[in-house]
Amino acid sequence: MQQPGLHTRPLAALLLSDGKPGHYHLAEGVLAAVARLRPVETQRLTLRRRRWVPARVLYRLINRGAPPALVLRLGYGVGASALPAADLVVSAGGETLAANAATARLLGAPNIFCGRIRRLDPAHMRLVIAWLEKYAALPNHLLALPPSPFEVAPRAQERVGPGNPPRLAGALIGGNSGSVRYTAQDWAQLVGFLRRSHRDSGTRWLVTTSRRSGLEITGALAALAAEEGGPIERFIDYRVAGPGTLGQILGAVQAVLVTADSSSMITDAVGARLPVVGLVCDHGTMEQGEAEFRKLMVRRGWYRPLGFAELRPETFLDALGAVTPRTTSAIDDLAAELRQRLPELFREP
Repeated sequence: MQQPGLHTRPLAALLLSDGKPGHYHLAEGVLAAVARLRPVETQRLTLRRRRWVPARVLYRLINRGAPPALVLRLGYGVGASALPAADLVVSAGGETLAANAATARLLGAPNIFCGRIRRLDPAHMRLVIAWLEKYAALPNHLLALPPSPFEVAPRAQERVGPGNPPRLAGALIGGNSGSVRYTAQDWAQLVGFLRRSHRDSGTRWLVTTSRRSGLEITGALAALAAEEGGPIERFIDYRVAGPGTLGQILGAVQAVLVTADSSSMITDAVGARLPVVGLVCDHGTMEQGEAEFRKLMVRRGWYRPLGFAELRPETFLDALGAVTPRTTSAIDDLAAELRQRLPELFREP
């Protein structure tokens, strides 16, 4: 809800997207926080970096003061005249990083980037939202939970765990990534767990796949959802529904099981003030930054990991019982930080 007495003219925001929901949802989370302080009108521009122009070349050009119009034209095939006027430029995902810096300079607007800025000089970002503690002291950086646009209204939450299993839980299913490879045995263990948790604990499940979920697990979950009296109350097939349905699940469930390949789904569930258990694949080595993020969530008490081989109704309940969900709104917390870091965006003219 917008705070009373603040700026009434809508802020014109330009969201640069690489087309990946896990990235543009971060940028949407930033704008959801801005909207706590003033109305926002968002325009989107989806970009594709030209593959024959390495990102490091674009960073080098920006760091050396090359004309920003050249960076956009060379790296993305976008002319400066295609950019709408904007008061703020926001993006996430490495493919948008150089474009974010160049666009903000062309428009004379402050910019926000979510994630690591690689070899780009921090001076080219007005604010970088980072979620690893090692980046907190860098210039223009803010340590925060990865922004999420999914806001769940505060509600009385029963503490779930041993002796009090959730009546309704969410299962957020990802898939293979650059460092994670799931096997047929992993998926069979997951399906078996859903069956047993319903049989032993009475838990029903709202289940969704993602753009990375393969045919094997999608088909297995669809078949399970079709069983009369089965454990799945609702199955959302990403191939049919597309992005944007996660909020429906997070607003209804008491707890979440999420495959740990997806930082964005972990973040969305944690931000929804739910107990979150991450299902960890034993195959492959997770990228260091991703692993550090999960450890940070564990240290803060918001998240617990569980391996496929350990996944049973009792171990799931034990893990839930060890979690203390967030109690404050991540969007409100970020809005307070943005008001301090970017005060010019929120002053009355």
